[in-house]
Amino acid sequence: MTARVLVTGAGTGPSENLLRSLRASDASLALVGCHHDRFALKSSAVDAKYLVPPAAHRDYARALARIIAREHVDLLIPTSDADVRRVASVRRRLPCRVFLPRTSVIELCQDKYALTVRLRARGVPAPRTYRVTSPRAIGALFGRLGPARPVWCRIRFGQGALGALAVTTTAQARNWIDYWERVHGVRATSFTLSEYLPGRDFSCQSLWHDGALVLTKTFERIAPFGGQPGGASVAALAKVVSDPRVADVCAAAVRAVDRRASGVFCFDVREDAHGVPCVTEINAGRFSLSTNLYDLVGKHNMALMYVRLALDEPVDIEDEYDAPEGYYMVRELDTLAGIFHADEFFEGIEDVRP
Repeated sequence: MTARVLVTGAGTGPSENLLRSLRASDASLALVGCHHDRFALKSSAVDAKYLVPPAAHRDYARALARIIAREHVDLLIPTSDADVRRVASVRRRLPCRVFLPRTSVIELCQDKYALTVRLRARGVPAPRTYRVTSPRAIGALFGRLGPARPVWCRIRFGQGALGALAVTTTAQARNWIDYWERVHGVRATSFTLSEYLPGRDFSCQSLWHDGALVLTKTFERIAPFGGQPGGASVAALAKVVSDPRVADVCAAAVRAVDRRASGVFCFDVREDAHGVPCVTEINAGRFSLSTNLYDLVGKHNMALMYVRLALDEPVDIEDEYDAPEGYYMVRELDTLAGIFHADEFFEGIEDVRP
């Protein structure tokens, strides 16, 4: 396939991991990148680099249109929540393909509280969650959540578990929220309190086209990156798992937010105290930071399938659930994420432990 693809956020982890997947799938792809930070952009592996305004800037769409025209771009792929939301809102002004969910769906999924309310109303398992209307209301919310501890305190918006913490007392919740308000300017009303889900921690990513599920993959987070607390979305060690329960609840979640869904959807899923998988987050329109584990193993490279769907090229997939067990991803700071089969962990290593 010969196509020219523009990727936003070039030089950041989500973008560079996506580029790695695309290069592994089809060497003929021409990959162009843009970013508002020239330092991040400089380190990108794209073929051409363009400095643009931030996504919220009024000239962002105009800058993208210039790049698209100059580079003859066929497809634009945003890689952050901010870019996804802005690109979706200006897609009619861009002279290339954009394969994103509807703007209203993106906005719903980026509000974690509104999303949870929708999912629970449609019968999709999701944690009981309440808005913090004021710091004084925190005690009452703890009471509504019952005696189980800890309680999950997090910001309604953002990615990477920003502002999230497991708390055991109302004082801890108040102090945590007060810190974010004083230091980072995040209002108390931007926080939620929800039941803490103590079970296994999963990630799922799926591709949809006009309401039809095309491809889905799943993995389990084994160890958090950098010693982050439970609930963090980045894994230092993860393994591919075949668990139809997780795939099914994610498919139900997409249908609960959009019966005509198109594009990529990435999910955080965690088991509750009874072992029921619950959807805690949907990233609509962007790939997972760990997309290489979805792309570089199994029958189908999900990133490549996304490009083909976006460009109306044929996609030959017999079974939409592609989860070859036995593969692991190992990630550490300043190293390329390694993907290995379980058998490979014994190769080239001499054990001299007593």
